[in-house]
Amino acid sequence: MNLQGAPDEQETIESEMPWQSLERHDLVAAKFRRALEQERLASTFLFVGPDGIGKRAFAIRLAQSLLCRMRDEKLLDPCGHCAACSQVLAGTHPDLISVNKPAGKSEIPVGMLKGDDDYPVEQSLLFNLSMRPFYGGRKIAILDDADSLNAAGANALLKTLEEPPPRSVLILISASADRQLPTIRSRAQIVRFNPLPVELVSRLLMQRGLVQTADEADRLAAFSAGSLTRAAELADPGIWSFRGELLQWLCQSPLPSIAMSQATMKFVDEAGKEAPLRRARLRLVIGFASDFFRQLMRGLSGLAIDGDSELKLAVERAALSNAWNVESAAESADRCLEALAHIDRNANQSTLIEAWMDDLLTWSRPQEVGSRR
Repeated sequence: MNLQGAPDEQETIESEMPWQSLERHDLVAAKFRRALEQERLASTFLFVGPDGIGKRAFAIRLAQSLLCRMRDEKLLDPCGHCAACSQVLAGTHPDLISVNKPAGKSEIPVGMLKGDDDYPVEQSLLFNLSMRPFYGGRKIAILDDADSLNAAGANALLKTLEEPPPRSVLILISASADRQLPTIRSRAQIVRFNPLPVELVSRLLMQRGLVQTADEADRLAAFSAGSLTRAAELADPGIWSFRGELLQWLCQSPLPSIAMSQATMKFVDEAGKEAPLRRARLRLVIGFASDFFRQLMRGLSGLAIDGDSELKLAVERAALSNAWNVESAAESADRCLEALAHIDRNANQSTLIEAWMDDLLTWSRPQEVGSRR
């Protein structure tokens, strides 16, 4: 059973690693295998990690392993050919419920979880998860886009989390555990997925034809934070055009904080109305600034500057301007990390941008090092 909006095709990571061809997630698979061998599989899991690293693909393969009718689930090695395995991949298995945010929606409708006037109860996630398994094995639900749950939706899950139906498994997929209510985090077993290595992201970009050259693949992979989805998003020339403008502003003293704030807000707005897209765009901007200040610290300390030619040139100009010293560059780098953390806590973006820029303006004057507005 499949209740979903537009699926995230980029979550499927092709590779040559041992477990079900999912690269870099074989250690996670080993933990599940041990839990099954010890008959201690939890009923609720919270998969966390950056988008585009294979969390949803892992959940589907796990469901296939648990529902396969030809091999013991403890092996965590589905045959891939029986009717159950084929149904899981097709999204038609009666004991697998898959829900994600519908296209055009900013949140997962509560009705998809428990039913309402717009979504029949008998098609809801919680109703189907509570039913006895059709084939007598397990009942599995995958809730993608768990970061898009509103308070009502999260609360609708609590009773099921506290008293899960027998032989049921609920998997919530999230970018960060901090985005979930404490009541969910405390009732779910958190499974952390690590970012993909830069060289792997670069190779996948080339394999999928998302870039034209190996140099471009390497450049995007270096800024991807280990996410294939983010690397693909970075292929947008407009992003790099804005980055060039941002680096030019960061070289100035004092920083043109008002112009930077307005341009950054406009750039974020261009990502669309959906909150995840806007957060991702703002995270890119702050990440670019964070890279700049980290390299500025290196340059001011007499160390080699890492990065592409555009970043190196900007850092060298800033280092020669006498507008920064090691301490103020370090303060600014730390402030960028704080701003990134605030994004994950759903801070008001306009206020966040203005406060962040205001602090950077303060630290762009060495004589004011250590002061905050």
